Parts: sequence; structure tokens; C-alpha cells
Amino acid sequence: MTKDHAHLRNVESANPDAQRIGDTMTRMRVMMGRRVISRLAIARAAPGLELSQLDILDVVRRLRADQQPVTVGAIADAMRLDASRGSRLVAELVARGILRRDACQEDGRRSLIQITDAGEALLSELRNVKQGMIEQVLEDWSPEERHVFGALFERFIDRFDQIAQLSDQE
Repeated sequence: MTKDHAHLRNVESANPDAQRIGDTMTRMRVMMGRRVISRLAIARAAPGLELSQLDILDVVRRLRADQQPVTVGAIADAMRLDASRGSRLVAELVARGILRRDACQEDGRRSLIQITDAGEALLSELRNVKQGMIEQVLEDWSPEERHVFGALFERFIDRFDQIAQLSDQE
């Protein structure tokens, strides 16, 4: 077990700040589980779209940003879906004009998945809804508080991500 993980098993938090952060993370997870932002974006930009389809669109965006080949297999892996379910979800988004399949130039048996203009518009709407909600939450915070929170929250999530990646490798 790595140094980072050695203390994760038997932590009875004597640190009230860590306990408060953990409790708040649980509240946030419950709120995110309700998918408020995604539901609003779907209602505004793509009525009838399922949340899992919106997740596919976000995965395609992230894979593209990481400059990874965006294939049905890569999407399914990123979402921890079996290939047939991933393929069905992608096919539904292709049928709706949100994604498109392009032939892979290196391997004609593979298709590369691209986001269409309609998909980009949906992603833009999702960003607008999220940004609006965050701005509403922060409306009575000072610019300094916003800056400090943004920097610390990013640092916190980055470290969480590092630990999660280490545990995935074990």
C-alpha cells in the first residue's frame, strides 16, 4: 500500500475540518445525484434526451480534450459500460444529430465519434446553466472569497483525482 493510501483505512477523524468537509461532500454528492444542472440543460436544449446520453456527450468532450481517439470502446470504458450499451447510446445520439461517426483513416473497421454542431450547442447550454447556478450561489461572495475558494477547490479536487488514479493502479 502506498504512503498516500496507508492512512485511508482506519481514519477516525479527530480533525473537525476534515469531518465537516466530508459531510459537505456527501451533501454535494446527493445534490449532484439529482442531476439538477443536467436536467435543466436537457429541458432547455434537448427535451427527451436521457441523462446517460448527456454523460456520453461529456465523455466525448473530455476524451477529445485529452487528445484521445474517441471510439465507442473508449466511451464505454470511460463510463464503465459494456460495449453493446455504449454502442446503443452512441447510436441514439447519432440518430438525434448530436454525434456523428467518421471513418478512422488508420483503421477502416473503426469509427471515430465526433460532436456535431447540435451537440456543441447542447454542451454550451449545459455550461450556461452550470455557470448561472454557480453565479447564483456565489452572488453574495466577495471577489476575493470567490478567487480563494476557486483555487482551493481546484487544488482539493486535483489531489482527490491523484489519489483516485493511484488506487485505480493498485
